Amino acid sequence: MCNCHNHDDDPKITRRQALSGTAAVGVAAAASLAGSAAQAQDDPYADPAQPALPPSDMVIDKSRVALVVTDPQNDFLSPDGVTWGVVGASVVKNNTVANIESLFKAAKAADITVAVSPHYYYPTDKGWKFEGALEKLMHKIGMFDRKDPLSLEGFEGSGADFLEQYKPYINDGKTIVSSPHKLYGPEHNDLALQLRKNGVDQVILAGMSANLCTESHLRELLEQGFEVAVVKDGTAAAMLPEGDGYLAALTNFRYIANALWSTEEVVSMLS
Repeated sequence: MCNCHNHDDDPKITRRQALSGTAAVGVAAAASLAGSAAQAQDDPYADPAQPALPPSDMVIDKSRVALVVTDPQNDFLSPDGVTWGVVGASVVKNNTVANIESLFKAAKAADITVAVSPHYYYPTDKGWKFEGALEKLMHKIGMFDRKDPLSLEGFEGSGADFLEQYKPYINDGKTIVSSPHKLYGPEHNDLALQLRKNGVDQVILAGMSANLCTESHLRELLEQGFEVAVVKDGTAAAMLPEGDGYLAALTNFRYIANALWSTEEVVSMLS
């Protein structure tokens, strides 16, 4: 006689009950999505009226937090930058330029660690044998180009240079300027090392662009064990026929960041 246990007869929960519970959750989620869809017709970027995910419990500890800003450079944030035609509307809508400056100012006033992770391309980077779509485009339009890794010739005021209004905060002798990242994330620069050496394990993340370098920094820093909050209006992204980069990133920020805050909230927390 078989003594096999039939899990369908388990008094704790049957498969039928489990499936019924899953169905109930699905119905509730569908109802929530319907409400969110109606709300999205008014503002696709608005926070959901009835969030399904747990609220954040992240609390800033000034002794171990850093502000990290990705790519605060002319090619992304200046009207003269090579990407302004596709990112400009998002930057203006989010008030990104002014918000990043507010974050720099608040971080300096709070005396917390500040780091910048820039994006540079040198002539040798143009010899890559294969590239993704955005890599091809960035190289084609000369985005973030520098003449040499050891020379600043032609750097001042170029697309690779920092936005002029940020320079007092970045060039103060205290801000960490990491080695450049080459694609999107910080896996191959020294950002994580610099943060660890400064006793940092919390990050307030802002910068450009939302669905590329900012999101990639978020993902890698999380994998490295950092607690990361993204500043939702401290970033922006391209809007192309292929999709709205900011909207795509916003969804993922909500799903995976430890917190998603506004500039106003962060400035208040740091004050």
